[in-house]
Amino acid sequence: MDDIDRELIALLRDNARLPVVALAAKLRVARATVQNRIARLEAEGTIVGYTVRLRPAAEAHRIRAMTSIAVEGPHGAEVLRILRGHPNIVALHSTNGRWDLLAEIRTDSLEAFDKVLSTLRSIHGISNTETSLLLSTHKLA
Repeated sequence: MDDIDRELIALLRDNARLPVVALAAKLRVARATVQNRIARLEAEGTIVGYTVRLRPAAEAHRIRAMTSIAVEGPHGAEVLRILRGHPNIVALHSTNGRWDLLAEIRTDSLEAFDKVLSTLRSIHGISNTETSLLLSTHKLA
């Protein structure tokens, strides 16, 4: 991947609906060059899809939080299995340091959020959690 590929990816991240002609003009290359590079990046698996970003206020699940989770030694696989199946957990990351997992939680109300937290804290193998509600979003990828 060279600088043009990186610039192309940055432009697509900002607006994947930009016409190829506009991408070519911004990159100062031929339209065919952009089409070929996009095709190559997709074929290589660098670009795996395109998506829609919504304003956080436009989403149904308006309560968003990040929950740090500590897992007791031998229960990691079971905890992951349970958390992966939870409908309010939209992302789950393993981490290093004090916490083992970081879960992004979304709900429609604070009451629903409270129930989700209670459910998480009662899962066998979870020893501790710490949650931060997401108040504002200042940058999307």
